[in-house]
Amino acid sequence: MTKTLTALVLAVAAATCAAEAPSSAPLFAATLRDLQDRPAALSRYQGRPLVVNFWARWCAPCRAEIPELLRFRQAHKGKIEVIGIGIEDQADAAREFARANNMDYPVLVAGDQGIPLMQALGNTRGGLPYTLFIDARGQVVGSKLGLIRQADLDAAASRLLGR
Repeated sequence: MTKTLTALVLAVAAATCAAEAPSSAPLFAATLRDLQDRPAALSRYQGRPLVVNFWARWCAPCRAEIPELLRFRQAHKGKIEVIGIGIEDQADAAREFARANNMDYPVLVAGDQGIPLMQALGNTRGGLPYTLFIDARGQVVGSKLGLIRQADLDAAASRLLGR
């Protein structure tokens, strides 16, 4: 392959990858509710590597992945923040769920913004659980629809921390 053709193939591949990653702008523009039912602007998390996990109380895989997220947060405390966004209407119910599952990371309630927000962030099906990995520059460096596993989180940590 010639150098020009190789450069063209690499440029197309890079553009394709960039086009596939959703923008994090809708996330940072959103204001959801915290577990005390107060407004919580997601812009306060800009500039930090993030694992953003959308969940619901009725979602069995969502419940199953919480221990992995807790271990991950503990292992990367101060370097990567985990944020849980409940596709829930009531802060009280989400607060009880978070307490029962020892969710020690920030948990927000999306209300009627949840599905549209997930869709704007690349989850066109609106399925759960859905997890986004956003680096400190605000770039979405990965996502996963479905149960997150330790291997997924380890791979994401490498991308989030630039290793």
